[in-house]
Amino acid sequence: MRIVITGGAGFIGKKLARALLQRGELATAAGKEPIDSLVLFDVVHAEGLPEDRRLQTITGDITDAAEVRRLIGDEVGGVFHLAAIVSADAEQNFDLGMAVNLGGTRNVLEACRALPRPVRLVFASSVAVYGGEVPDVLDDGTILTPQTSYGMQKAASELLLNDYGRKGFVDGRALRLPTIVVRPGKPNKAASTFASSIIREPLAGQEAVCPVERDAAMYILSPRRVVEALLHAFELPAEAFGMARMLTLPGITASIGEMVDALREVAGENVVRRIRWEPDPVIQKIVAGWPARFDARRARAMGFQADASFTEIVRAHIEDELGGVIR
Repeated sequence: MRIVITGGAGFIGKKLARALLQRGELATAAGKEPIDSLVLFDVVHAEGLPEDRRLQTITGDITDAAEVRRLIGDEVGGVFHLAAIVSADAEQNFDLGMAVNLGGTRNVLEACRALPRPVRLVFASSVAVYGGEVPDVLDDGTILTPQTSYGMQKAASELLLNDYGRKGFVDGRALRLPTIVVRPGKPNKAASTFASSIIREPLAGQEAVCPVERDAAMYILSPRRVVEALLHAFELPAEAFGMARMLTLPGITASIGEMVDALREVAGENVVRRIRWEPDPVIQKIVAGWPARFDARRARAMGFQADASFTEIVRAHIEDELGGVIR
């Protein structure tokens, strides 16, 4: 079986690739099938991956329909669609966000539609599909009122995926991801980037700036759990999703203060002192508008899991990205 990961050069794409190579197979409607070929597609080259004859990296443009059709050829048995422009970029550059986040998804769906059989497609959506005046606790039945172009593009992509599935063109599954913490690497342009920076940089011996107050709350999931969720979503039978092919993943709600307290518990006060508190009214307003509490009972009933605590998330980052060493 040939598997394609769009956005494969991103940190989740590369973690997913390693997990797929290690597993070597995926459950499908036909039973367990070996992964003979794994293709990572992105606008930049994917680096830092193991040498493996099954692995292929391709650089290209998700907005080019012909290129995506060549990528997702008849031999493809599954697709993980992760390619996207992050929230701040999509807000600042509307045309680019539309072309990549919505147009790119349409290109992937059309390529899947052209295949001789419906393939399983797992799409990385976001809790940014919610916004505005929402209840204190949201669930999959909450009306989607995104307050960013990024959230709108993800919501529209979900509707496309659901309709392509209704028509029998693809076996799609959309996962609404919480904020992913701790992201490795460097800060990006997402408004949520500080949530990883205030953990990642201090653990690496560097200073970090926190632009929000301690009581600001976020809905969070670790990279480990995201990869587990993507794999689990692919292997679930189609009937597990029913008519609605999108769901919100379980996460944990943590205030910034609780996140810092977890860092202190794991790494000590000297590490926490590397955080500078410099409130930014713009970032504070954005974060205050994000829903932080979700009832994800549907996803839990389907076998998806959240992290046990933010302390667990910090420890996982140290193990996975720092080799167990705190600087």
